[in-house]
Amino acid sequence: MRKVIGIGETILDIIIRDGKPTGAVPGGSTFNTMVSLGRMDTPAVFLTDLGDDHVGSVIREFMKDNGVDDTFVSVWPDKQSPVSLAFLDKDNNAQYEFYRQPFPTEREPVLPEVTADDVVVFGSYYALDPATRPSVAALLSLARERGALIVYDVNFRVNHRAEAVKLTGTLLENLEFADIIRGSNEDFRILYGLADSEAVYKQQTAFYCPRLVYTCGAEGVRLHAGGGVSRSYESLPVPALVSTIGAGDSFNAGLIYGLLRYRVRRADLDNLTADDWDHIIGCALAFAANTCQSLENYVDKGFQVK
Repeated sequence: MRKVIGIGETILDIIIRDGKPTGAVPGGSTFNTMVSLGRMDTPAVFLTDLGDDHVGSVIREFMKDNGVDDTFVSVWPDKQSPVSLAFLDKDNNAQYEFYRQPFPTEREPVLPEVTADDVVVFGSYYALDPATRPSVAALLSLARERGALIVYDVNFRVNHRAEAVKLTGTLLENLEFADIIRGSNEDFRILYGLADSEAVYKQQTAFYCPRLVYTCGAEGVRLHAGGGVSRSYESLPVPALVSTIGAGDSFNAGLIYGLLRYRVRRADLDNLTADDWDHIIGCALAFAANTCQSLENYVDKGFQVK
């Protein structure tokens, strides 16, 4: 059976609304994606670092309770697990403040078994940070060698804008490893100063990867998939918007779920039709809309895609 392997940071998000804490949920961009997949009974393995503390124990238990294999979580004695404060504005969008300690960087990565057509998902600053890059690069190299399908979530935050030039080489490596790139309009404005999906695709990503899924929040999605496939999609209506914190991460989970549901293997990507993409992106939009209706960063338990 095909599995999904993710690598990234794990953090406890404390949610602040009107100056008061209203909840605390385990988070982290790729972590959220993996939890949504685990809740959909998709075999999910996650690589991350945690401290040997109460927060780390809570997060690992949460992973197991939600169907995410924690075998490859590195637990570090005398280190604290990361925590963030997520401040929700009147539109339920979040601004973050992070509290974290560095984990050891000089270590040999311990990697799971990767087989052909498994899906590997990675992204965010974790995939660019010199401290975590060796583990990410090792997994990506193994995934490419074994013929896995690689999904890259750019997810570049404004607080790293000053580092963009310095990180260009690593970013380009990530784009080249990817079989599918998913990025938001905000990501590409920060990186390239571009606000048009076609310009981003033609000028920045198509040379490295022929498939770009460009998300614009409530304004929908633009797909550029090569072979003449270019589509626009409207976001699904959300009856009761509670939080957008995990929407993009759940979109990634839905994208991967769609690839698995419709039996899309790496060799199939060049031959996908517009109708095929409609089904895959439809899953992604449904995942995102569901997640916006709760304070959790993932789809509801029992969620189903029609």
